[in-house]
Amino acid sequence: MERHYDLTQLRTFLAVVATGSFTRAGEQLGLSQPTVSQHIRRLEEFVGRPLLLRDTRNVSLTDNGQALAGFARQLLAANDEALAYFSAGTAMRGRLRFGAADELALTELPSILRAFRVGHPRINLELTVTQSGTLQRRLAANHLDLIFVNQEADSGRGRLVRRDRLVWVGLERAQLKPDEPIPLVTYQAPSHSRTVAINALEAVGRQWRITCNTREVNGMLAAVRAGLGVCVLAQTRVPGDMRPLTGRFDLPILPDIEMALLANPLATKEPVEALSRAILDLRMVPLKP
Repeated sequence: MERHYDLTQLRTFLAVVATGSFTRAGEQLGLSQPTVSQHIRRLEEFVGRPLLLRDTRNVSLTDNGQALAGFARQLLAANDEALAYFSAGTAMRGRLRFGAADELALTELPSILRAFRVGHPRINLELTVTQSGTLQRRLAANHLDLIFVNQEADSGRGRLVRRDRLVWVGLERAQLKPDEPIPLVTYQAPSHSRTVAINALEAVGRQWRITCNTREVNGMLAAVRAGLGVCVLAQTRVPGDMRPLTGRFDLPILPDIEMALLANPLATKEPVEALSRAILDLRMVPLKP
């Protein structure tokens, strides 16, 4: 008997992987929580192995779940590309003005754009890479059609792609003295990570000083590598030559952050939805521990 994966179940599975919650996955997909649970149960029955570990607070991936997540992304991306290709008679055309937070350019953005260009070669994609706050202002001014940004967790704005944890980041050899101000390398204001860092330090009575202001992530990383101080990044974006410092030197715990898609209500819906789907299907980061 021929066996094949149910793409709807795979899409639901990846939504749970990204959000870490059956409820939030259902909200993202427009499904009830029981329907999400049913999709996951049937997928586990089909695979014959447990994919998720659940308790009253958390959902995490098993080793088999990690493996299936990779296959699921490939299958869904191939399916979407094939659908786009063979709808050539109605292939989408036009312009799509897309903005992405510059930290994304270090990680998943190239994969997203490659997949989108293969599936939608007739859309003229105009890319802007800069800070999230700047992108949000340009979207409000009708200068962009879709943005992929970092924002405060549980903001309720846009479509959630995934959730992550903010951490203090520095060099392995970093040394911070308890009686001296924390040297901060940060984006120029206004910046969410800058505000979070300062508020967290002031909440625990730690002094701080800005040692470097920058407009882009490469400048921030260069300053940290030069030993000018510490910065704040999403946990999954910490470069290999740096390490998270949260919990060391009495640095305070930082809140979660979410990566989200915000669309311009005046933009043409089809190209916006096509790129949104490419991003949602190619999210690369596993569940929070």
